[in-house]
Amino acid sequence: MDRCGAGLPARLNLSLAVFYVVLNLFLFVLLPIWLLPLDGRWGWALGLVALLSNPFWSLIHEAIHDLLHPNRRINAAAGRVLSILFGAPFLILRTSHLLHHKLNRATIEGTEYYDRGRQSRALAAIGYYFQILGGLYLVEFLSPALLFFPRRALRAVRRRFAKAGSISSILMEHWSRSEAAREIRLDATLVVLLYGASLACYGKNWPLFVMTVGLRGFLISFLDNVYHYRTPVNDTFFASNLRLPRLAAAPLLHFNLHGVHHRNPSIPWKELPAAFKRESARYHGNYFAAAARQLAGPVALQDLPWAASQR
Repeated sequence: MDRCGAGLPARLNLSLAVFYVVLNLFLFVLLPIWLLPLDGRWGWALGLVALLSNPFWSLIHEAIHDLLHPNRRINAAAGRVLSILFGAPFLILRTSHLLHHKLNRATIEGTEYYDRGRQSRALAAIGYYFQILGGLYLVEFLSPALLFFPRRALRAVRRRFAKAGSISSILMEHWSRSEAAREIRLDATLVVLLYGASLACYGKNWPLFVMTVGLRGFLISFLDNVYHYRTPVNDTFFASNLRLPRLAAAPLLHFNLHGVHHRNPSIPWKELPAAFKRESARYHGNYFAAAARQLAGPVALQDLPWAASQR
């Protein structure tokens, strides 16, 4: 079924999708097979590929919210292709992100906070720094492996390692349903084949490929929670709007206007600046300063502001 698509820049989105497909084929195939053997200096181009990781994710994010194309089949197909190139099944990314919207800043969802009465800051810091320094992407990349377990074994893993009612438990329940599991297994297999074949294509230059994917993982993980760090607990619709130069905000698909997006998740990326003005919204700081502030580490729930209704 098609959506109305009013205000949705479908042609531009598809053009961007083609661009990122070509860019990733450059990473996976063209560079290692044809260009690197001609001149090793082509390896510097991988820096640009890595730096475009977050704009690439922003386009996948549009597909997650059914905003890449008004035709749902095209939207889903584009989302799956882009996600496979990204390194994770679309359904893994989609369910995780939509659950984030539903439980944003709930006490079980926040990345940086911990309960001082139950856990030390030092122990919380281990998990926190792992997640923001690359762990988030690594988990997205590796989590489909669980779906290759027999269903009985998967239930045992869930009982043993995922606390009831936790984010992990909720996601594993969604992913293990038959239709979802089949789609995730197929997409995960294609990810492994693609990344494995590309690694083989790089041959002796394999460290270049690993470093590029590693930098992609770091950037995705490090900037994922930048809009939520130290924001009020239990304020489901709150996220920070962060100031970025226009030349940087546009390629990021205005993802920096994250507060506007959380209040209006059905608005296409191109309409976010207008919504920002219409709502008389304000910036909560500079994008790069907010990113650096995350390095201060985890924060006790007791030290964070809470939503007014929770005081």
